[in-house]
Amino acid sequence: MSTVPRRYEILLVPEHVVDRGGASVEDSAVRTAVIEATGRTGASGYPRYEGHGIAADVDPETRTVEALLVDGRELDYSLTALVRAAPAA
Repeated sequence: MSTVPRRYEILLVPEHVVDRGGASVEDSAVRTAVIEATGRTGASGYPRYEGHGIAADVDPETRTVEALLVDGRELDYSLTALVRAAPAA
């Protein structure tokens, strides 16, 4: 039986950055948010997480974002959503 994490951190990063100036992809995020499990399943069939204006369906096995709304809207094509373990509370 798999365990679904209670929270993740979502990072919205530009897809194409010519020069990050030595910064990591994570350090290039234009927005981050800690999202918490809602206990519901999203339209994609994966667990739904919400927080700080972001709603996401995340596959807990691959940490792939399967559906995402940012402030109630779909993500701009120039941005990519990354998932990582949420920092300790």
